[in-house]
Amino acid sequence: QVQLVESGGGLVQAGGSLRLSCAASGRIARINTMGWYRQAPGSQRDWVATINSGGITNYANSVKGRFTISRDNAKNTVYLQMNSLKPEDTAVYYCNAILSYQLGGPEYSYWGQGTQVTVSS
Repeated sequence: QVQLVESGGGLVQAGGSLRLSCAASGRIARINTMGWYRQAPGSQRDWVATINSGGITNYANSVKGRFTISRDNAKNTVYLQMNSLKPEDTAVYYCNAILSYQLGGPEYSYWGQGTQVTVSS
């Protein structure tokens, strides 16, 4: 019913930049919060940043000042601009959307398939 498709991952040198995108499609009436999470090998999935429907953003301390989350509500798309990348940012990045199928209806959480970001030293 709903798909989240991520793009923009890749290999970059330390200090470089990447921009991730995640587009939601399908039976969507309203998207509340959209966010990015990441999971390094052997680690749990960690929260990176979120943005709500009003544009209010929150960031993990580890990325604050380097990453910027934004969204285009008309396109149901969330972005993550990553600057000053460090080797410790290497992980699979997942997008998440909290959405409803009808206005005023219950909300559901959806995940993208993940995109690999590798930062070389």
